[in-house]
Order: sequence, then C-alpha cells, then structure tokens
Amino acid sequence: MTTGAPIELEFPAVPGAGRVFRAHRRVRLGDVTPRGRLRLDACVRYLQDIAHDDAREAAYADRDGWVVRRTAIRVHQFPVFQEPLALQTWCGGIGSHWAERCTLIEGERGGRIETAAIWVHVDLATMAPAKLAPDFLAVVAESAGNRRVGARVLLRDRPEPDERRHPWPLRFSDMDALGHMNNAAYWEAVEEWLGAHRDMRAPLDVVLEHLAPVHPEHEVATVARESAGHTMIWHESAGDVVAATQIRRAPFS
Repeated sequence: MTTGAPIELEFPAVPGAGRVFRAHRRVRLGDVTPRGRLRLDACVRYLQDIAHDDAREAAYADRDGWVVRRTAIRVHQFPVFQEPLALQTWCGGIGSHWAERCTLIEGERGGRIETAAIWVHVDLATMAPAKLAPDFLAVVAESAGNRRVGARVLLRDRPEPDERRHPWPLRFSDMDALGHMNNAAYWEAVEEWLGAHRDMRAPLDVVLEHLAPVHPEHEVATVARESAGHTMIWHESAGDVVAATQIRRAPFS
C-alpha cells in the first residue's frame, strides 16, 4: 500500500487591520492529559467557543448556519494545566459559500498554537451550502483582504479493505445541538494515537477533514496507518470514510 505526500498547511498572521476578536481563558483540569498538556479535542472546543462568541458580538444575521469542513492545527508548544491563555480569532479568507476562521492561542508559559478552519455556510433547513451573506461579508472583508480559500477535499488517501478496523463506540455526550457528532469528538481519536506515541509531540501539524456527518445510530470504526513522514487516521461508517486526519511533525521541527 502507498500513502500520498503530506499536505502543506498555511496559517495566516494576525491581520493589521479589520476585525480581530480576543478572549482569555485558563487551561482547566478537564482539558489536559494525565501529564498536564492541553489535549487537542479540548483545543478544538476552545476554537468552537471563541467562534461562537465572536459571531454573537459581530451580530450578523445568520450566526448558527455554519459547519466545519476542515481544521488545521499547528502546535509550536502545548499549553499546560492552569496556563492562562490569550486567544485571537479573525477571518483569514473567503470563498463563495465558506470562510476560513484563523485562531491564535498564546499562553503565559510559552504555549502557542496556530489554527485555520474552513467553515461552510449552510441553510439550516436543508443543510445545503449557502452563499455568504452581505452582512457577514461586511464584517470580515477587511481582515480577510483579498485572500481566497477553497473547501475541496485535501486528504484523498483512503484505507485498504485489509487494514485493521477498531470499533469507535459513540456516546450520547459526543452529539451536539445539530444532532450529529461534534467536531471536537473526532479529535479524541487523535489523542488516543498521541497517547500511544509519546515521541510525537510539538512542534506538530494536524489536519482533520469532515466528509459526512455521524449520527447517533451510526456504527463507527477508526483505521490508522503510520508511514515514515506522517500518520493517517480515518473514521469510517458503513464502509464510507466520514473523516480523515493527517498527523506529522511540523516542517520547522
């Protein structure tokens, strides 16, 4: 079996002009591993929280009609238990039906994480992609500048039929207000892999793409494939890949 080359990630800098929303929080007990580093599933919850807080303050009309297509995370240094964090989030680019939300997390003890997520705007009645609304564009245009971003699938490798599947039991607590598995729950599979590979720590690049929703009645399995340059993890349901993840050492390591 062959594994394609790792994809290259781009993390825009905090813009000098335009809307940048800021927040502060502390790394809490439920966010960390037994050794005290921030878990990536907890980090993704931080991203969801600041995104929703930003949207409410910006007050554009459709604040809830968004689903995450892809989240890329670059860990320069993991924040640790009780570390105070400063978060900044902004729109780093737009497409016709989607936008990129960038978030920078910086800690007082040296923790630093860059993230870039593609959020697709959807009609909540049909869940079909919908064009970006004028009032949203008015809020984000200056920070996004002229940068265009795409939402096409980047992680195209797929597991082979003979690769080992590991059942991934769904829990009621994995589901969110939209009735499907929350984005952060997928990152628990990444943490399971990291927990078994203590040599893979920061600097680290991880990107996860959501390809189809997972509902409570679905049966899910995970598949992991390790190669020299990176590791792939897939979530499968009914024989279809519903999420794909790539883990690699950051290129500046």
